[in-house]
Amino acid sequence: MATRPNPIRTRRAEKDLGEHIRAWRKLQGLTVQQLADRAGVNRSTITRLEQGSDSVRLDVFLNVAGALGQLDNVVNATDPYETPLGRARADEALPQRVRK
Repeated sequence: MATRPNPIRTRRAEKDLGEHIRAWRKLQGLTVQQLADRAGVNRSTITRLEQGSDSVRLDVFLNVAGALGQLDNVVNATDPYETPLGRARADEALPQRVRK
C-alpha cells in the first residue's frame, strides 16, 4: 500500500520541531552524543530528529523531550482543555465514539 506524502505544513512542523530540539540542546550546553545518551538513543537518531526527519518514532521524540526537561511542556501543548474550545466544552461529557 502506497502512502501519501506528508503535507507541506507537516513537513514544516517537522523541521521546526527539529530546530527547537537543537536549540534546547544547545541552550543546555549538551552535545548530540550527550543528549543521545540521556535519551537512550543513538547519536544518528538525534541528528535525524534535529534535521526534521519523519523517520523518528513518537516515543523517541518524547524520550528526547524528557531528556531535555521539556516532556511536560510537550504534553501540555496538546491538552485540549487548555484551548478556548476545550474550556468552553469542559462540562460536557465526551462521547465514547465519534461516528459519521
